[in-house]
This record gives sequence, structure tokens and C-alpha cells, in this order.
Amino acid sequence: MTTVAQVIVDVPTLQTDKPFDYAVPQALAAQLQPGMRVWVQFGRGKRQVAGMVVGIRPVAEYAGTLKPILAVLDYTPVLNPEGLALSHWLAAQTFAFWITCIQTMLPTMLKVDTQKNVVLGPAPTAEAKALLGDQSALLLADLDEATTASVIRLLAQDALTLAYRRKDRAKVKQVEHVVPTATADFAAARATLRANATKQHRLLDALTQWQAAGTTPAVSAVVADGALNRADLVAGQKRGWLTLEAREVYRAPYAELDAQPLTQPLPLTAEQATVTATVTAAVVAKQNDTFLLEGVTGSGKTEVYLQVIAKALAMHRTAMMLVPEIALTPQMVHRVKGRFGAAVAVMHSGLSDGEKFDEWRRIQRGEAQVVVGARSAAFAPLTNIGVFIIDEEHETSYKQDDAPRYHARDVILHRAATHHAPVILGSATPSLESRARAAKGVYTLLHLPHRINDHPLPPVHIIDMRDAYKHGGKEDFSAELLTALEARLARGEQSVLMLNRRGYSSFVMCRECGFVVQCPNCDISLTLHMDSHTLRCHYCGHEEPVPSVCPSCGSKKIRYYGTGTQKVEQTLHELLPTARVLRMDVDTTRKKGGHARILDAFGAGQADILLGTQMIAKGLDFPNVTLVGVINADTGLGMPDFRASEHTFQLLTQVAGRAGRADKAGEVFIQSFNPEHYAIRYAQAHDYEGFFRQEMAIRHRGDYPPYYFTVRVTVSHPEEDQAAKAIYSLANTLRQALSPQAIVLGPTPGAIARLKNRYFYQLVIKYKREPALDATLMQVLNDTQAASRTGFFVGIDREPQSFM
Repeated sequence: MTTVAQVIVDVPTLQTDKPFDYAVPQALAAQLQPGMRVWVQFGRGKRQVAGMVVGIRPVAEYAGTLKPILAVLDYTPVLNPEGLALSHWLAAQTFAFWITCIQTMLPTMLKVDTQKNVVLGPAPTAEAKALLGDQSALLLADLDEATTASVIRLLAQDALTLAYRRKDRAKVKQVEHVVPTATADFAAARATLRANATKQHRLLDALTQWQAAGTTPAVSAVVADGALNRADLVAGQKRGWLTLEAREVYRAPYAELDAQPLTQPLPLTAEQATVTATVTAAVVAKQNDTFLLEGVTGSGKTEVYLQVIAKALAMHRTAMMLVPEIALTPQMVHRVKGRFGAAVAVMHSGLSDGEKFDEWRRIQRGEAQVVVGARSAAFAPLTNIGVFIIDEEHETSYKQDDAPRYHARDVILHRAATHHAPVILGSATPSLESRARAAKGVYTLLHLPHRINDHPLPPVHIIDMRDAYKHGGKEDFSAELLTALEARLARGEQSVLMLNRRGYSSFVMCRECGFVVQCPNCDISLTLHMDSHTLRCHYCGHEEPVPSVCPSCGSKKIRYYGTGTQKVEQTLHELLPTARVLRMDVDTTRKKGGHARILDAFGAGQADILLGTQMIAKGLDFPNVTLVGVINADTGLGMPDFRASEHTFQLLTQVAGRAGRADKAGEVFIQSFNPEHYAIRYAQAHDYEGFFRQEMAIRHRGDYPPYYFTVRVTVSHPEEDQAAKAIYSLANTLRQALSPQAIVLGPTPGAIARLKNRYFYQLVIKYKREPALDATLMQVLNDTQAASRTGFFVGIDREPQSFM
């Protein structure tokens, strides 16, 4: 009887978003398992694609003859049963293709590329044979236009035919080692050599030492020493003295930390001890409780995390910890690896594909018991998980913008239910949704209201920038902030300055006619970057030179308006010429390890001022930082987003918490053109609970989350009228399925109506309970799938972080 494998093929369309039956060759019937990748023929032609086995059954649902599995790409499953179930749940939760969710959960190096080749066909001609020459196949991607034209003609004549080959990206790093032959008599071999055979004598001496010590050095280390080269080792292998053996090694991103002595648990305050005891009790009892840990900045949340993880490890279980930003990861990795050493694996997008693949394999093999990482680490193949931790749980970076549009918090809560493990959601400024769930008793609220050793929270001064320039302010700095910076420089203390906008200035405008240089692909102005003296679009990447004259009227009165981190850095050098400034934004951290290099340099005292965007607002802990300055607190307040006040309050509170975390007192200056705004005033008072009450009242009046659930539906097309027609048609379909209690906002053009030469329209559904909504949205996806061939794209985002 033929065994049947159910395979999800790597063709992300709704027509293929279901398992297809394939016959399992008899030789593989006992070995093939769900979670293995396979190579199959798909469709009516000879197209070959990768796929994932999601099930095995004895009888096929398909009545015809089944195509066989062509090859198995894995010796063991790359997704365990929990991972497969999680991928299926994720697809339904996010309205995404199942194969897309599977690929999201796996490292990039486990993706299989399909290579299209041409080989001799059933009716080969002399021209076809000449084209191939002495090669059996030609890769189509490598052919020039003239050759491609010939290939198309020969394919039509059956002189050539298409063939498909797989290219698996999964490459294991190997290092060659010198293994002395155990039975070799090096003394006897030396006696047979000529006296002037210097290198062979040198090799035999080395082999004698290695054999006696039982060591097998790496070839690279031997060659680097200079006494021997690879040719000498190859010659020794031919004589039977040694073997050159390739051994697998991990590309370990933080290997240098594993050799350091482990840190010891710190004594806990009474508040920390109470929190730790509460959570560890749930770990011991294997209770799926969710704890919202609301702790002010500097209250010792990280030490609580570490001691809870230690309890899980003591019970022979594992632990997962998420942090929101790559910028936060280096310091957190140092803390966690410092405590648990090589048991920790790290996963975030700042690693190379090879490093991510090797860390993933360490986790899958059970060689790592603790995972620390950003959003994608939520899918790490840990088993027997004892506790889940999400630090800075309020951060929007936990939500993915592209399909599958998941929130890491939802993934963690789902996995925690599977593993019967508690979850800690930690933050000084919890999201309103989480805090509201705690108020309802869905989450258990825990408090750390005081800093370690009772250090006070820093005083916060609000500077009204409307009057600042009348009282000695210069450029982007008030007199008060400049004076505070000069005082820190004189005392040898450090300062952190935040401006949530990168680049040199916001836009370039002609003062004669008002022309603003726009992106040709998006409805947004270009941002000036002075380091490259170019204008760039931060959405599509378009770049062009800065014009010397106005493209519209020919005037030379082109001026820069607004401000960015580059401009503030230049201003700092002019106003404080002795200050050493480090700038940390997307532009300075593009290269691998950029975040860690900047933070390490600042931590080592190589700079007086750290200037950056919001990536410096969270998680940084430097004892010599006594001043925090916010250049412009209004950057986010003017955004047309119902969460604008919440995000501003969280950002100001978090960045203020970077000051005075050790023995030296801290101070914070917040510059604003809107100093009376409640988000700024509550941040000044470090009053989260006050902000929570006022913001919840505003959300209630406006029917916004957390009082309502939301879904955003977006349609885009290269032609604006087509996008508009489609969104209005979808709105009619959805309204028919919704109850009168649901609220539909729109349709409206997107906040940026054109991006990458596509026009965007959207609508937002606010609801409390709509049983038919999910089925209707899935039907919308099915109905619009065919339209994607004509340029339409429909996106569905459950609980979007922004309506923009």
C-alpha cells in the first residue's frame, strides 16, 4: 500500500494554500516524517518546487495517480509537531499563506531556491548541441539576451527542454583539522628522511607533539603559525602520517562571552523578592499565568528575569526572552550570557544568515536552553519551555508589518498555553491593552515602584521652545539644555540626547516658489543626508543629488528646513567643540555589529554625548549618564494616530529613565513647543497610572482599543482609480457581513497615498464581537486573489499598531 504525504508547496497563492497529496517512495515510507522539507513536481508541467510535509496518511484524497516525492531535503524534521501546529494557527490568525508562515518560522538558510535550466530535448538539433557545448545544462539566469532568444526558439522546436534543479541554502560551516594517524611511528619515519628534508622533519615533530597531547589542531591555526603550509600537510596525508578531517563548527555570534566567568545572582530587594516568588511559583506549578510586571526604569526587572530563568533551568526546563530592538540586544545578551554562558542562544536580524542558522540548530538540537532575541525569536524551536519573558512589552517593533502580520506577544501567549508555562510582560510603561487586561484580571499585575537602592527617579524639566530663543537658545538647543551639557562635560559625566528623526533636515524647499523636492515614487518629501550630500526617501530608498537651483522656478534660494540627527550632531560640534559625540541611528548602524560598537565605545567612556533616535531610549544602562535631553518632544504628537499620545508618553518616560541609574544623580530636559500636553506632563511626573486613566477615558469616548478590536484592510494598485474602486467594493461586501454595532472608518486614501508607485486606500473596522468577520475576510482574500495578476494587492492587518 502506498503511503501518502500531505505537502504544502512553496507557491504562496490561495489556490495552493492547502496540502497536496504525494506518493511516498517505498524506500522512504518508514523514514519520512511531518516537518521535513521535500522536493516535488508541481502543476501540469515539469515545474519542481520545495515543500513541507505537514501530514502522512495511508490513503490519498485524490482519486487519480499521485506524483511521487522526488527527494527529501532533511534527515530530521525542521519543524516539530508544535511548530507545525503553530504555523497553521499563525496562518489563520494573520490571514497569511501557510507556506509564508512556515518560512517565517525557519531561518533564511533553510529556504530552497529553484534553478531553471535547459537541457537537450526530445528532438535535439546541431544548433542545440552547439549551444550546450560540453555542458549538460545551461542555467537560464546566466544567459544574455541573444542566447535567451535562441533558447526560446529551440524550446519551441523541442530541441531543448526545461529542467529544474534545487539549490538548498543550508550550508554547514566546516573547518579542517589535522588528525595524527594513531598507528603511525613518527620516530621510524623520521629515521628514513634525508637530513635536509627540513619541512618533513618539522611536520613529524609537530605530529609527535599533537599525538602525545591528544590534540587535533585546525589547519588554519597550523598555517597561521607560519612553520608549515597546507601543501606540507597534504604531503603528510599522502604518506599516511595524518588525516585532514573536516569538522562542523558553529558560527557563534557571541562566542567571546562564553569563556568569561559566570556572574552570580544579586541580592533582591523586598519588592523584587515578592515578584520573583510569585512568578517562580507559577513556573514550579506549570501554570499558564500571564504576569504584567510594571516596574519603573532602574527597578531591577532584568535581575528578576534572570532569577526566574534560573529556576526554570533548575527544573530542567528551558526559557525564552524577547527584547524589542536590535539596539537593546547587545546589553541584554551580555547580562543573560554573563549569567548562563554557553546555554544561551541569540536570535535577531543583526546576525548573518549563517549565524542565525547555527544558533537555530543549537536550539533545535537541545544544546541551548535559553533563547534571547527580537521578534522572530518567538518561533525558536525550544522544547519543554518553563517561562516566557517579553521585555518592554509595549514596543511596536513586536508587531510585524509584512505578511504574516503577527504580534510576538500573541505568538508567545499561544505557545505558553501549549507549554503550560507562565509569561512575564515587563515594562515601565505597559501598553494600554495589557494594562487594561490586568485591570480586568486577565493578567496578574505585579509592581516594582522603586529604583534599586531607593535611588530617586530623575527630575524632569519641561522647556517651552516657543520662548527658548528669546532667552539665549541656539539652533535646536535651549539655554538650559546647553548649560546642563556644559556642566556634564566639566564634570566628566556623560549625556544622552534623543531626536526621533534621522538625516540632516526634514525637507528641502525653494524660498521663492515654495517648491519642495518630492520622491518620484512616493507622496512624501525627500530627506537631506549631509554625509553623502544626497536626498533620500526613507520608504522606497530613492536617492538623488541635492539641487543647487530650484527645479521649478530656477531660483538659487534652496534652503533646508526641519532638523535631523546629522544636523544636530553638526550643531553640537559647533556649540560644544570639545565634546566627543557618537551618533546612533539607522544610518550609523547599518553594518553588522554597528549597535554594539557604538554602545561599547560609549560605555568605555570614549564619548561624552550619545545622540540618537528612539533606539537609544530603552534598555541602556550606563552608570556615568547623568543627563538626558529630548530635542523635540512633539515629533510624534502631531501624527494622525490614536496611539500618538501613548507612544510619546512611553518614549519620554523610557528615555528619561536612562539618567541617574547608578550612584550619580540624574536630570532630564524635555524641549517642546506643546509643553502643556498631558502626555508630556504625565511623563514629567513619572506618573504612568495617571496617564493610563486619562488616555483610557479618551479611548472610551472615541471607541478605540482596548475598548474595541480593530482590523485594517488595505488595497493598492499602480492606478489610483482602480485602487479606489476596489476598496469601495470591499467596503460594501464587508458592511453586509457586519452587525450594526460594528464601526467602519473609511474608505480613505492611505496617510501616504502613494508608495513605491502604488496607490493605497484603506478602511478600518472597529468591533467588539463579529462572528462572521474572519470568514468574510478570508473570502475577500479568495475573491481578490485572481485580481493580484492585474496589479492589485489586498492586505489584512489584525490589530494594527497604527491606522496610518
